[in-house]
Amino acid sequence: MGSLAPSSDIFSPPKETEILINPNELLNLFKSQQKHLNFFFQNLDLSQTLTFTQTLLNAKGTIYFTGVGKSGFIAQKISQTLVSLGIRSGFLSPVDALHGDIGILSKSDLVVFFSKSGNTEELLKLVPCAKAKGAFLISVTSSEENMLSSVCDLNVYLPLERELCPFDLAPVTSTAIQMVFGDTVAIAMMGARNLTRDEYAANHPAGRIGKSLIFKVKDVMKKKEELPVCREGDLIVDQLVELTSKGCGCLLVIDDEYHLIGTFTDGDLRRTLKASGEGIFKLTVGEMCNRNPRTITSDAMAVEAMWKMESAPSPVQFLPVINHQNVVISIITLHGLVSAGL
Repeated sequence: MGSLAPSSDIFSPPKETEILINPNELLNLFKSQQKHLNFFFQNLDLSQTLTFTQTLLNAKGTIYFTGVGKSGFIAQKISQTLVSLGIRSGFLSPVDALHGDIGILSKSDLVVFFSKSGNTEELLKLVPCAKAKGAFLISVTSSEENMLSSVCDLNVYLPLERELCPFDLAPVTSTAIQMVFGDTVAIAMMGARNLTRDEYAANHPAGRIGKSLIFKVKDVMKKKEELPVCREGDLIVDQLVELTSKGCGCLLVIDDEYHLIGTFTDGDLRRTLKASGEGIFKLTVGEMCNRNPRTITSDAMAVEAMWKMESAPSPVQFLPVINHQNVVISIITLHGLVSAGL
């Protein structure tokens, strides 16, 4: 039985059938999309948008979003954004609503209908049922005159010049407009509610967002017994074990009260050895250390430590952790931040 050909030979199309993108045409498409989006921004009715945002902001019940097809996906995403901000929201499938899910609605709720045309049959069927439950109905459409807007309590028109699709059919510009509109309104509500960083973090306990907003330096810094410390009068050669054994790539140079004097890194060691040769045996750590290192406090956010390490003029692999009296508390390393998932 013969051996299989490499996967690249199996799946790569023959060169003669390869389809290429014209770079100029691609650039022109992006420019056209930008033009269509600019049309939306330039023609959006701010008074309608303000009324819409204010209505959602003061909702007594839950804000439900609904839509069909691509608009349905956008409605779900905007609802999830509001939930992440601590705002009661949910997605109501127009089909499932007519088969029992309408029971979740109450007279204190809002239902926001996202639809490009405003004439989607499934949404129009949902309207009388939602009205019977006493919910307040809002349409968000890109057609100035449509059946949905005529039966809702509040309407928002999203100006659409045309779809990017050459046939003006595929919903690509209209969905981009819906997304921009919904997410911008959500952030406006976030600001109006004075949502704090800690409140936002509490809604994102997992993943990098949550960790970057919740984890502080004190949560990921090394224990005191793991600190690579030395005194400025110590000979460099006498501190080689301390420099290499603690896994920090540096020494924290301190005085008798644990005040930070400076840092000495394995990079400093290489540079000193190259410049001094055998003279390194007589040099003290204090003579060659960096007396103006970047530092951070234990109450700072861990993500701030990451920013400090990566900032100009050159990145570093660690930060001494000090208190307000410049006393060394610990050290935080890039490896530790990465291990914590930041």
